[in-house]
Amino acid sequence: MARVANPYSIWRRKPVDEIEEESGKSGLKKSLGLWQLTAIGVGGIVGVGVFSLAGLVAHGDINNPAVGPAVLISFLIAGAASAAAALSYAEFAGMVPRAGSAYTYGYVALGEAAGWFIGWDLLLEYIAIVAVVAIGISGYFDAFLSGFGIHLPDWMSQTADSEGGLINLPAIVICLLVTFILSRGTKALGRFEIIAVALKILLILFIVGLGMFYINTNNYSPFMPFGFGPVIAGSATVFFAVFGYDAMSTAAEESVDGKKHMPKAIILSLVIAMVLYVGATLVLTGMQNYQDIDPKAGFASAFTSVGLPVIATIISVFAVISIITVMLTFLLGVTRVWFSMSRDGLLPKWFSKVDRRGVPQRVTWIAGVGSAVLAGIFPIREVADLTNIGILAAFVVVCVSVIAFRYTKPNTPRSFKLPWMPVIPAFGVLASGYLIAQLHWETWLRFVIWLIIGLVVYFFYSRKHSLMNPDSPRHALKDKTAN
Repeated sequence: MARVANPYSIWRRKPVDEIEEESGKSGLKKSLGLWQLTAIGVGGIVGVGVFSLAGLVAHGDINNPAVGPAVLISFLIAGAASAAAALSYAEFAGMVPRAGSAYTYGYVALGEAAGWFIGWDLLLEYIAIVAVVAIGISGYFDAFLSGFGIHLPDWMSQTADSEGGLINLPAIVICLLVTFILSRGTKALGRFEIIAVALKILLILFIVGLGMFYINTNNYSPFMPFGFGPVIAGSATVFFAVFGYDAMSTAAEESVDGKKHMPKAIILSLVIAMVLYVGATLVLTGMQNYQDIDPKAGFASAFTSVGLPVIATIISVFAVISIITVMLTFLLGVTRVWFSMSRDGLLPKWFSKVDRRGVPQRVTWIAGVGSAVLAGIFPIREVADLTNIGILAAFVVVCVSVIAFRYTKPNTPRSFKLPWMPVIPAFGVLASGYLIAQLHWETWLRFVIWLIIGLVVYFFYSRKHSLMNPDSPRHALKDKTAN
């Protein structure tokens, strides 16, 4: 173990020179190239955000005023904040191509306590994201069945917050299906992602190309029905739709050339996604008045409203397939963060066991079942807001970390260097912090409770067992195994 300034401090930092050595011994298979990584990134970004959250935010709900056609502005605001963080991720990914993403970056730049905070945060947030996406898919699945005159009973397709609802069974089944796909290994995942993301992009281009002929410009008025305030609040919700590259960056150790490919894949995936979002939101709110958009299956309802129910059914089918890529990306993310924390000694070693395919099966199935439970019980907006506060917190940590590391370790080789330092990451911190402030107090309360639980785990287990601690029981176990 490399020497650190104070190995007993909660701010002890993981030396960069240990990263590549650990990566080579991880057991994870290096099988992802630039386009597979970009596909995973686009797969994680484009999905439920455009197919479900765009309609939800435009339409509004009982606790949130409608944003209307200005949902486009909500996406652009969220995209600007995300871009600043994306560039910060790109610089770190080119220096530290290791599983763990924001967790690892915080550990290296700010210390173990910061790394633990963001890693523990991501465990919940990524699992919740998978749940949100499953809920979004279930809405399109219901729309697909409706096209054939089949209607699932409310008790098995709606959560308890809806009248007659009890459990969202389709969402649970989808979570378990995606978990099975991921358990087959990243090589199979990479192939699936390229095909599914290609279908997703073609679907959105088809929606935009056909939908533009049915736009009624009267639907764009009023553009901001309730002013700019709800637009900002809406950007905090749709922020869910403009990250995904962060989960993709957790697969850095499975890239054939992480230092070269990760920065490019991060930037490419966000650019492709934002172009698609602009076109899709303009078509959605132009085809149908925002008050009539179905919050659960926006594009299906838009095409039905102009007399194209068959197209709506086709969209529902392909939306289900394409949104699955989002679930795969984030389920991959949570398992790799979990694996990395376990490997570092912050969580039990039992979790970092991999099989012959290089897959940490234990954490994969635990995370998959956890997401299924959330998807089956909670409504989509509550879970979406919970995920957003966690990811925004992660973005703050990464943006601060890239500033700190640029000045504390200026000579560390970087395959990508963030321009306009420290202006861009500072903007990322301010924008992310502002969006966090727009979220409901209930979301804050759930987040704080989770972090308190994390602090208890850290001080009673992780700090003692960390491999950065010279007295860690894991060192004795390692020595015993070696002998």
